Amino acid sequence: PRTFYIGTGRRKTAVARVRVSEGKGQILINGKPFDQYFHEEKDRAAVVGPLKATEQLTRLDVFVTATGGGTTGQAGAVSQGLARAIKT
Repeated sequence: PRTFYIGTGRRKTAVARVRVSEGKGQILINGKPFDQYFHEEKDRAAVVGPLKATEQLTRLDVFVTATGGGTTGQAGAVSQGLARAIKT
């Protein structure tokens, strides 16, 4: 069974529930690959920021449920939730 680490991120009115497990670097947001979900480069950079900072970009799978807010707010919420999930 996979072990998941969970983190919640909030930014303005956006909320992201993030689950992280050992894997190959797959990032899914609301069931879509993150580069299809976030079209702007700054939003994608915000999402992978915590993974790059901890050098775990290719070692973790990330599953996100994001609601509310706009795309940039959601990206910020995902970033915060991811950082919290990695920290645990």
